[in-house]
Amino acid sequence: MESSAEETGRRLLESAARKSHDPATEIDWDAPVDPDLYGMTPEWSSLYGTDMWDKMTPEQRVTLTTHEAASISGTGIWFELILMQMLLRDIYWRDASTSHVQFGLTEIADECRHSTMFARAATKMGVPSYRPGKVVMHLANGFKSVATGALAYGGTLFAEEILDMMQRDFMRDERVQPVTRAVSQIHVLEEARHIRFAREETIRRMREVNWFQREGARLLLGITAYFIVTELVNPEVYRAAGLDPKAAKKAARNNPHYQRKIREGSRKTIEFLDSVGLIGGPSKILLRRANII
Repeated sequence: MESSAEETGRRLLESAARKSHDPATEIDWDAPVDPDLYGMTPEWSSLYGTDMWDKMTPEQRVTLTTHEAASISGTGIWFELILMQMLLRDIYWRDASTSHVQFGLTEIADECRHSTMFARAATKMGVPSYRPGKVVMHLANGFKSVATGALAYGGTLFAEEILDMMQRDFMRDERVQPVTRAVSQIHVLEEARHIRFAREETIRRMREVNWFQREGARLLLGITAYFIVTELVNPEVYRAAGLDPKAAKKAARNNPHYQRKIREGSRKTIEFLDSVGLIGGPSKILLRRANII
């Protein structure tokens, strides 16, 4: 009888064969950038709903959302690089003839294309490459070197599902640049497979952990989620829009609208991780500080 992991791998490979895209040829990279369109859905801006947003000119709002979109994509690239390394370590000792491993390899190939696509979109819009600060980069370097099992796949869900929630809005919003909409549509379609894979792997791996391993995974997962969410918007995006980065960062941190959007974007992930026992203990403090719960 086919194992659960094999059945999932087979179905996802079939899905990948039917519904995969090549951003290099399927996105019109030569189309002009419209100076009047937002870089992303403005309601997802960290300053939307604040007094600072109300005082900004239309041009500043376009600039800010363009840079925020690139910053979010930069965070996506950062975590996709982490994910690819974790996946490679996870399948290193496994049988490459299995559908389970072959889908893992397929996902790595997808993530390579996605990272290139995100980077190319930022370049297209004339925005610099944003990424987390050096301290976070070093901490993440340690995380990706040791994270395994439920921790690796559970952490993946935070990055994948909140970005998925945002991009579902971006791709339908006619106020948004065509390149952002095209990138979002491809990513949402292909990321659905990755989310399914990560969820089912998390469930399987949680069956193998003891109490001590579960508590450790909870804590590290809370730390991971905190940095993913708090690193979405690089403070330099505010400077690019002609704002004081320190004042803008404070306004964003205290913005109830943005806090609510983050909770909405994280809700499905939190509900799932809670159902498998990965939410609880001290990690809740970090989740609250990041407005995830």
